[in-house]
Amino acid sequence: MRKVGPYGVETLPQVCVAGSDPGVLVAGSDPAASVADSDRAGLVAGSGPAAFVDVPAAPAACRGALTERARLHWSVGDGGDPATLAEEFLAAHGLPLHDLTRPATGPHGAGVCGAALYLSAAAGALLAGAPAGAPEPAPTLPDLAVVVYQHGPTRATRPGPPPQWWLGEWVESWTPGQHAAAVDAVRAAIGRGDVYQSNLVGHAAAPYTGDPLPALSRLGALPGARYGGVLTGDGWAIGCASPETLVEVTDGQVITRPIKGTRPATAAGRAELLASAKERAEHIMIVDLERNDLARIARTGTVTVDDLFAVRRWCDLWQAESTVRAAAADGLGLADLLRATCPGGSVTGAPKLAALTQISVLEPVGRGASMGALGWVAPGHVDLGLTIRTAAADGQRLHTWAGGGITWDSDAHDEVAEAAAKTTPIRATLAGR
Repeated sequence: MRKVGPYGVETLPQVCVAGSDPGVLVAGSDPAASVADSDRAGLVAGSGPAAFVDVPAAPAACRGALTERARLHWSVGDGGDPATLAEEFLAAHGLPLHDLTRPATGPHGAGVCGAALYLSAAAGALLAGAPAGAPEPAPTLPDLAVVVYQHGPTRATRPGPPPQWWLGEWVESWTPGQHAAAVDAVRAAIGRGDVYQSNLVGHAAAPYTGDPLPALSRLGALPGARYGGVLTGDGWAIGCASPETLVEVTDGQVITRPIKGTRPATAAGRAELLASAKERAEHIMIVDLERNDLARIARTGTVTVDDLFAVRRWCDLWQAESTVRAAAADGLGLADLLRATCPGGSVTGAPKLAALTQISVLEPVGRGASMGALGWVAPGHVDLGLTIRTAAADGQRLHTWAGGGITWDSDAHDEVAEAAAKTTPIRATLAGR
C-alpha cells in the first residue's frame, strides 16, 4: 500500500513529466523542478501550488484553486478491502462518508473541498468476489487512487510552446479472429445457461514520446463526455471521455445510468437502434441488473426506472441510456456503495458474478483503467463515472480498451466492428487529429 499525505504516511518520489508546462505543477511532479525559484516560497508544504484540477465531476468553480492535501495508492496485490480503505482514508483526511444520507454541513470553500476517487475494474471484481483476470498491460497504474484536495490561492499558468508529441502504431492484444472466437464462446455459454449476457473488452497499446497529459486532456472535450477529465500519479495518468454514470448520490438519492446499445450517429442508425429487439433485450437485462444492485443499498420499495432506453449521442455514435434511481438506505456509506455497484453491470453482464468469471478466462489482458470508476466525492455527495472511452499512460505506452455486450443474438463480425467504432474517436483524439 502506498500513501501520500501530511500526516506521517509515506511520501512517494515525485517525478516531473517531460515536456510539461513549466508553470503548472501536475500531480506527481517535483515542485523544485516545476516552479521557478521565486515561486518556491508560495508552495504549500507537502502539497504544491494550486493548479487547475481536471478530475472528472470536480466542481467547476473550484478547479482553478485546488491543491493536493493527501493521496493514497493501493493495488490488488497489497491485500485488504479497497472499499473500506477508501472510506477510512477519506474520513482521516476530513471527508467522512460513512453516512451518505446526511446533507453536507458547513460552507463550501473553506479547507478540504473533496477528493478524486479511482477504482479499477480489477478492484471492482475483487469486491464482487470474482476470480482474478489476466495480467494487467499497464501494471504501474494503481487499482485504487484517492486524492484529497483543499482550497488554496488561485495560480495563473505561464504560456509556453506546445509540447512535442508523437504517438506510434496501435498494437491490439487480440486479433479480430480471436475477438470473434470469444464472442462465439460467450454465445455457447448462453446456450448452456451459464450466463444471459457477458461483456467482452479488448485492449490496444501504442508507444509515445513527449508529455501524454495534453493528449489525455483532449479526451475530456469530446462531445458527450459527461465524465471528461484526467487523473495523474507517479509514472501514470488516466484520461476519460466517459458519458456513463456508474453511481451518483445527492441528498440521499442514488442514481445509475447504464448505457447499452450502439449505432452510428445518423438518422438511419438512430432508427435502427430504436427498432433493434436484440439491443433492447440486452439493454433491459442490464437495467434489471442495476435495479438489483441498487436494491441492495436502497430503502425498500424505492427503486424506479426513468427514461428507459433513451437514445443519446456520444461523438459519432448513438447510445441507449436508462436512469435507475433509489432512496439510499439509512446509514449507507461509501464502502457499501462501492461494493454494491462495482464493477458496473453494463461492462460485466448478467448474472454479474458468472459473467465476471467468464470474462477472466476469455479476455487476453486485464482491463486496467477501463471499466472501473473515476470521479469526485465530497460530504453527502458521490459522482463516479464508469471508465468507458478511457485511455491510460504509463512511462512508455498509451493504452485503450473497448468492447460490448454479447447476447445470444450477437453476430461476431458486428461485435468486432462495434468495438472498433467505440475506440476510433479516442485514438484519433490522442493522436491530435
